[in-house]
This record gives sequence, C-alpha cells and structure tokens, in this order.
Amino acid sequence: MGQVIERIVNQLRDIVCKMSDQTILIVDDEKNLLLVLKKNLEMEGFRVFTAENGLEALSAVKETSPDLIVLDISMSGMDGAEVSTELKENPRTKNIPIIFLTALYSKNQEIKKGNFVGGNVFMSKPYEIDELIEMINLLLARASIGKYK
Repeated sequence: MGQVIERIVNQLRDIVCKMSDQTILIVDDEKNLLLVLKKNLEMEGFRVFTAENGLEALSAVKETSPDLIVLDISMSGMDGAEVSTELKENPRTKNIPIIFLTALYSKNQEIKKGNFVGGNVFMSKPYEIDELIEMINLLLARASIGKYK
C-alpha cells in the first residue's frame, strides 16, 4: 500500500513540475487585462510573458518559445488575426495552440475568422477566468500528446 501511495505522489509531482514548465504568452492592448490575467496564470504555476501589440507578440514568440498563446483579436496596428497567420505560416511556430479573446464579434463571426487564420479556440470578453484556465490546460494537454503537430 505504501508503494502505491508513493508512486501516486511521484506521478502528481511530475505533473505539477511539467505544468510549471509551461510558458504562456498573453497578447492584448488592454494593459489592465494583461496584468490581471498574468497574475492569475502565474498563481496557477505558469510562466507568463506579455505583449501589448502584434509586433511585440511576434518578437516575444521568438524570445520565449511559448507553449500556448492567449491572443486578443482586435488590436491597433497588427491585429490578432494577422499575428496568427504569421505564426501558422512559420514551421517553427505553426503548432503553438492559440486562444483568441475578443469582444467585437458574435460567436459565428469569431468562428469564421478563427478558422480562416488557423485559430484553435475563441473566448468572448468578458470571460470567466476558470473557464480560460480550463481551456489552457486542455490545449496544453492536447499539445503534449501531439494533437497540434
């Protein structure tokens, strides 16, 4: 019995260590949203980097090699759809899961635009943080078993 419990504890420790190694890039031009979301994800054990626009996002992807990107669609300059298109065209970044956040489109418009640029998931603003974290964990788990490759 003691060996079984020890094995379970070790497995749980491995899972927690793997999750804490996960890097997330949040891209949004709303600075307050960036800070709040960054804090929430760090409390969940993720390493989090932020960018306030599309060009910063592309640079951050090169520097940080994120495991997942949370990407606002509507930003001035290069929007989220353009960022996603560039990432999906690059063999090095094409498999990074993306969660699009938006307040501007209806669900049907979101899905259509996301499919066009290779988006994985859409979440409308405002969103529930628990739902976002659940989706992040799901996409990271799928990516770890090769669903995005």
